[in-house]
Amino acid sequence: MNATLSRPMSSSVANDSVATAQRIQDSLPEGGLFAEKAWRISPEPFRLSRGEVKTLERLGPLLLRFQRACDLIYRRSRNGSLPGWIADYLDRGKPQELLDLGLASPVIESVPRVIRPDLILTEQGFTATELDSVPGGIGLTAWLEEIYLRENPSAELIGGERGMLRGFSSLFPGDGADILVSEESADYRPEMEWLSSKLDGNFPVFDAESYAPSGRDVYRFFELFDLPNIPGAMEVGKAVAAGEVDIASPFKPWMEEKMWAALFWSHPLKEVWRRELRDGNWKRLQSLFPMSWVVDPAEVPHHAVIPELGIQHFSEMKQFSQTERDLVLKLSGFNERAWGSRSVTIGQDASQEEWGNAVDEAIESFDHSPFVLQRFHGGKLVEHPWLNPETGEIEVMEGRVRLCPYYFVAPDGKNVTLGGVLATICPSDKKVLHGMRDAILVPCSVEQ
Repeated sequence: MNATLSRPMSSSVANDSVATAQRIQDSLPEGGLFAEKAWRISPEPFRLSRGEVKTLERLGPLLLRFQRACDLIYRRSRNGSLPGWIADYLDRGKPQELLDLGLASPVIESVPRVIRPDLILTEQGFTATELDSVPGGIGLTAWLEEIYLRENPSAELIGGERGMLRGFSSLFPGDGADILVSEESADYRPEMEWLSSKLDGNFPVFDAESYAPSGRDVYRFFELFDLPNIPGAMEVGKAVAAGEVDIASPFKPWMEEKMWAALFWSHPLKEVWRRELRDGNWKRLQSLFPMSWVVDPAEVPHHAVIPELGIQHFSEMKQFSQTERDLVLKLSGFNERAWGSRSVTIGQDASQEEWGNAVDEAIESFDHSPFVLQRFHGGKLVEHPWLNPETGEIEVMEGRVRLCPYYFVAPDGKNVTLGGVLATICPSDKKVLHGMRDAILVPCSVEQ
């Protein structure tokens, strides 16, 4: 592996690659796909082995089963057949009216029908840092599929031709749905409008703030913490609860918490998970989810310690040395800083003071906005070409990869479709892997 972040590509293939990358750049829709955002253009998709692709194909049904188990565990905690501390964790900071909507019939057993895990590609396989049920990137990945197949019709893209478009359309197989985009999510509106123009069926895009239920089904592209800024959102939720309309991601704020990874590792719930998931699935998820903890400031008994950390109170983490801080702190959910890596602190990347401040914030916000602590898994190093617009040449960047597979669940809950996989390749000196100006964004294909 080249030690530099980027180096020139071999001249024997560079000329064709420059032309390909330039055509991809020129094919961007007028106005782009994200508001005022750009990324590095590559002439080729990111290739995964057939074994890795098979793992991704099997992951969708497994994650659907996991989400159903999460929802059941929450509801059992609310009705008293499981300990109340589970729902207490998940309900913190959330309005009661919203919680009641999520428990209303006929949505009582519904779960999100779009599942997008954030997977870090490591030397050992995939590590899931979180699950997103209202994800961005659907329109972008659909566009990338279209453009890269146009450039190379024989490429074996994961999801196939129009995979993302077919997957999204399958959410509402009747007369389509109204796509509601909030002001808070406005950066993603261009990609949703492009998606709307390409879908089979009727999928107009509306401003969530001014929308009133019309009897049509709804695709929700707004966060539930933002409801105070969306006057008609609760009316949409009530229409769903009354069975008047369908929605792809129900008004269930407990389903959108990152702390489910910590609850999955909770020892008191071990047998519950094994029973609901079955043993084989439980073991597979153990290799997928990194060890995680809810940052609960309650002190443990004098004869016990917090598992794996060897401390009795999370405040003791402030004294961890940098080598001991292979840890990540982040908000669990239901907060404007809980998405886009805004609340993320990587222990090994922070100074002692920065880490101490992050630990203090996590402890102090427990009552209204709990934090999650996760074991940090670094991505393996890869190399991928990109077009340097300053030199007009193809260079090879050394980086680490975040994979975002998009799974679409049919309304009957029986079929789970992998529509496509978006790869975000970030420079190797970056610890937080997300869409950034100096990252390469490409679809994934099967290695040939």
